[in-house]
Amino acid sequence: MSDEINNEYQNLLIELLKATSQKQSIYTILSKNIDKLNEYFALNLRKWAVNQFKHRPNIAMNIAKVIYEFSQTIHSFEYGNLTTNLEIAIAGYEISLQVYTYETFPQDWYRIQQSLLAAYQQRQHLLSVTIAELKHEAHQSLNYFNTIFEKLPKELKQAELQIESLRNELIKLKQQEFQFVKADEIQSLMTEFQNIKHSHGNISNYQFTNFCNTDFNAAIFYDIENLNLGKSNSQPNFSFKKIQNSLKKIDGFKKAAIQYAYADWSDSRLKPLKDEIQELGVAPIQIFDFGHNKNAADIQLSIDVMELVALRSYIQVFVIVSGDGGFASLAKKLHEYRKTIIGCAYEGKINRFFQSICDYFIILPSLQANMDELQISSSSDFVKHTDDDIIIKTKLFLQKLKKENKFDKDGISISQIHTLLRAEIPDFDERRSQEENCKKLSNFLAKVVEGTEICLSGKNNKLTLKKYLPADTVKLSENIHKQ
Repeated sequence: MSDEINNEYQNLLIELLKATSQKQSIYTILSKNIDKLNEYFALNLRKWAVNQFKHRPNIAMNIAKVIYEFSQTIHSFEYGNLTTNLEIAIAGYEISLQVYTYETFPQDWYRIQQSLLAAYQQRQHLLSVTIAELKHEAHQSLNYFNTIFEKLPKELKQAELQIESLRNELIKLKQQEFQFVKADEIQSLMTEFQNIKHSHGNISNYQFTNFCNTDFNAAIFYDIENLNLGKSNSQPNFSFKKIQNSLKKIDGFKKAAIQYAYADWSDSRLKPLKDEIQELGVAPIQIFDFGHNKNAADIQLSIDVMELVALRSYIQVFVIVSGDGGFASLAKKLHEYRKTIIGCAYEGKINRFFQSICDYFIILPSLQANMDELQISSSSDFVKHTDDDIIIKTKLFLQKLKKENKFDKDGISISQIHTLLRAEIPDFDERRSQEENCKKLSNFLAKVVEGTEICLSGKNNKLTLKKYLPADTVKLSENIHKQ
């Protein structure tokens, strides 16, 4: 996010907190700035509050109180995106608990915890509703596919009969034509054609050949949200041209008859891509963000793929530009129809099951790498990617805390570490780790600090430096977490 945009969010936050502290109504301010009530606002709230608590400890209690009151207001605000409003309220409640701890303010701590519990329950309800809607959409899609598959054999048989009938009619017409055309008439027609060809020099053999070209045997489907690696990126970082140039190196891929790109094209970050997709003939498919429904593009992409299988038999090569493991089932189904599948995704973000099913896979370099050369692998060259991005990010953040001398003899509680990680890493979720037995936060942190000077104390559930603990305590803690 640019400094200018970041300042806009911070100014709005200060204006809201100031009005709250003065017991003024903030509904008018919220209504005028609904477009800014998003995940960036919640992140800005966390970072601003942590910074204020650190540099202005004498008024930290007053700031936390105002943030809690503001969170109650946004929690009940009925306009804009209710899910986003809820996430902002949760951020405010959690930040307030950093000051109003159980040890120092037990009554206030209990009151904030009750509000936070209500917010968590509401979030769970919204998630349940979203899951139910996705199941309903999946069921409808399945019924649609079943209907197509039931009709397909009959329609194909009818099409074959019609083609055979037309072929017979064409043979009869040609036979009748040559029966009535005399030799001198044939010579006259040939002479006339040569005169037309000479009088229109711009009609070349290449153009006649190209007109009859039947090399368009492929369809390309771009999952833009997966390529762009989430909403945390401010700009897209991939090239349609380089992906297409790499496809030309693969045997069996001739020309793309159809290209679809699925995204919320109203997103201003995708504006740089619009000139390129117009130049290359890529059709933008609008996917609206219904309550952060991340599967909307995947479902629409799968429907379009199966529709092409049913209606356009000349499409033999299907290119799915995404690393989403959900497309593994789609690739298996395409193989049942004897289609070739080419996958494409960023290095380190590739689902190994999807890659192993594809006949070829184009590996885009990581964001720091040069995109001039793209690696292409066949399914027999499959290599499992072991980089665990979330563990690396967490380890770097803990090393940063150590470098800044944030670890004292008492250590830092796991809950506080969790809050700091969510503020530092917008998409933080320990369950994203590919490591076994790391779905629980304590096990995840134990894996992260393994082999470092930081230790997870099982006695008080805190992260601290090994130098502050007795040697036998450190050894016991490591043995516990290894089990």
